[in-house]
Amino acid sequence: MTQITLRPQPLGIFPLPASYLALPAAPDAEAALEALMRGHIPEAMPPAWRFYGLALAGDRDAALAALADDGSPLAGYNRFVLSGSPADYAARAGVPPGELATLFELVAYTLGYSERPPAPAESDGELRALIMMAQGSAALERGDLQAAEAELGAALDLARDSSPLLAAHLAMTLADTRAQRVGPDAVGIQHLREAMGMLRGSGLGELYAQAALELGIRYQEIARAQRGPLLEAVKCYQEALRVFKRASHPELFALAQGNLALAYLAMPMTEASDQLRVGIAVQALREALTIYTRERHPAQWASARLNLANALQHLPSAHPSDNLVEAVEIYEGLLDARSPQRDPLGYARILANQGNALAHLGIFDHAVSKLGQARQLFAGAGDDDSAAAVAGILAEIASTRETHGPASAPAV
Repeated sequence: MTQITLRPQPLGIFPLPASYLALPAAPDAEAALEALMRGHIPEAMPPAWRFYGLALAGDRDAALAALADDGSPLAGYNRFVLSGSPADYAARAGVPPGELATLFELVAYTLGYSERPPAPAESDGELRALIMMAQGSAALERGDLQAAEAELGAALDLARDSSPLLAAHLAMTLADTRAQRVGPDAVGIQHLREAMGMLRGSGLGELYAQAALELGIRYQEIARAQRGPLLEAVKCYQEALRVFKRASHPELFALAQGNLALAYLAMPMTEASDQLRVGIAVQALREALTIYTRERHPAQWASARLNLANALQHLPSAHPSDNLVEAVEIYEGLLDARSPQRDPLGYARILANQGNALAHLGIFDHAVSKLGQARQLFAGAGDDDSAAAVAGILAEIASTRETHGPASAPAV
């Protein structure tokens, strides 16, 4: 049998099943292929690629129908990619040795027909990179993160020149694998920056935004309240939000808004302009809470509400008492949603924050009651530092009431 050599292919660029589909040679196809390699779906494709356009549009049945009368080994392979059926898997017997046979075995591994990916000996370029990516995934499944990172790194080196968008996928997977192995670090950040560089201007806007979001998270994880990494995180979240909109990507929109708020709130307040960041953070949290609800996202809702209440206490305003009242009400709602038995420290932190807000409002009796409960819970859970901090606020309240009378608010 004559070997089939695959021309440059958009392998691994688009979502499954198109990720594994192979395009037959076709006249005057150079412009369409170039567009696909940049992640763009061309307005016109050769008639022989009609099945591919249908697969990209999500119409798998129509794509299979478009291949029904084609008896070539390549069409048999593509039918297997689209159907995953045992009958189409049997078509591998008619495929001559070479790249297409190797690709057939790669898909068979992906679909669970074989236990290990093929060896990359019969391939190079993007096909070899795709096989090494599968070998990296197999190492991940075995729990061998170091081997997975090595395979993915080698695949990335192969793909950079032949298929930059496949390389971008690999760089993102490599960054995630490294984070699992050693945690967030400069190497993982560089992988994500490289992915964004390769994706910028391509047709894969969602993947670019996902890389930006993940890069922001990495910067935030290593920041330790340092302004530089936090500013980089903010830039990344803003970039992601160019794509992730409330209507089109609600969950990712809310995640980016919430993280953007936390990055602003974590920045040291060393300049007058820093106070404006609190206002931006409050607005970002309000945006996140248009998506997060207590019923559908209880953990994210509670976290965003708590962060909003905390931020409101520091928000510059001509009417600070309005912000404090809103914060007190948010804390009260969060107390209703938590249990002091199941989460005594979390419950105590809300009580302490609410007591602090009440004290600023001059509502001392309620503030002392809340703070007293918080101190007891902290002490009972062994958090002596927090118990001591609350005791300090109580002492300031007592001093203020003694000096200025019960109607004055303390500077706590």
